[in-house]
Amino acid sequence: MSKKVIHSDLAPKAIGPYSQAVAANGFLFVSGQLGIDVATGGMSDDVVEQTKQALRNLDAILREAGCGPENVVKTTVLLEDMAHFGAVNEVYGDYFASPFPARACFAVRQLPKRAKVEIECIAMLG
Repeated sequence: MSKKVIHSDLAPKAIGPYSQAVAANGFLFVSGQLGIDVATGGMSDDVVEQTKQALRNLDAILREAGCGPENVVKTTVLLEDMAHFGAVNEVYGDYFASPFPARACFAVRQLPKRAKVEIECIAMLG
């Protein structure tokens, strides 16, 4: 098995000892993306804006690997508060088209940098 690290300068650098994404065995495993704006390093306080930016970051990494949202087969969404589920779902539904990827969504006690949402995915390469 070989694996290849994928990195996009259009998405924030990893904030720990991990890669933005790793390609292996025909799949792309994208690390959780926060709503950090790569140009400013800042993050909105608004969960809708954070979700849009997290998906833009995810998209940049997918595109670097030659993929797009249509290649995504599974996502995991982490929320700081399940009360944000509806707002995040609306933005998420605008990014992904039917047939939608499989998904898990969890409320967690706290996310890095006090983010309100984090989204990771698995995509098929090619």
